[in-house]
Amino acid sequence: MRIGELAEATGTTPRALRHYEQQGLITSARAANGYRVYDSGTAVRVRNIRRLLEAGLTLDDVRVFLPCLDGDVIAAPASAKGLKVAQDRLAVLDARIAAQTAIRDRLAAALREAGGAV
Repeated sequence: MRIGELAEATGTTPRALRHYEQQGLITSARAANGYRVYDSGTAVRVRNIRRLLEAGLTLDDVRVFLPCLDGDVIAAPASAKGLKVAQDRLAVLDARIAAQTAIRDRLAAALREAGGAV
């Protein structure tokens, strides 16, 4: 299938697919006219990449899951390495949330001190 067909089948964009390919997460062959041609199984891989990204992982994190991206990532048994990556990403997100909450609280306090409504 061509890049537009794969994008439509997976709910993503051709640009994202080119980026995944550049990052080594998917591969394509080239047709005689130079167009990218993807194996039909690539759709499963792209859907799994998108699920992992939607769960808060980064493309670098997704690399750890390369061995299982062609199957059912959700139903597959969790690997120790995959769990570690997810736990580390959760810690990063928790730290960001805590930092943003602290900033919000300081701003709310400043507004209260200035007599503004919060």
